[in-house]
Amino acid sequence: MIKHVVMWRLKEEAEGNEKGKNIELIKEKLFKLKAAINEINTLEIGENFNASDAALDLVLITTHEDKNDLMGYVNHPEHREAASFIGKVVEERKVVDFEY
Repeated sequence: MIKHVVMWRLKEEAEGNEKGKNIELIKEKLFKLKAAINEINTLEIGENFNASDAALDLVLITTHEDKNDLMGYVNHPEHREAASFIGKVVEERKVVDFEY
C-alpha cells in the first residue's frame, strides 16, 4: 500500500479570492476526486488550526494499492485540473509518498 501526503501553505490572496475561500475551493475540488478516480482507496483532507509559524494550511492524504495506482491518480485528468488550480493559489507545497 502507498500513502500520499501533500501539504500546502496558501497565498493570502490569489485568483481573486482570500485564503479562506481558496481553501474551501481546494477542498471541494479534492473531495470530488474520490468519486472520479478509481485508483484512490481513501482520501482525507485536513485544514490546519495550529498557529505555529511552522504549520501549513491544508493537508491531503490519499492511499493507493501500489505505485502504479498512485501514478494513475497523479496523471488522471481530474487530478491535473485540481492541481492546476492549487498551483495558482499556493506559495509552498510539501509531499511525501511512502509504502506501508
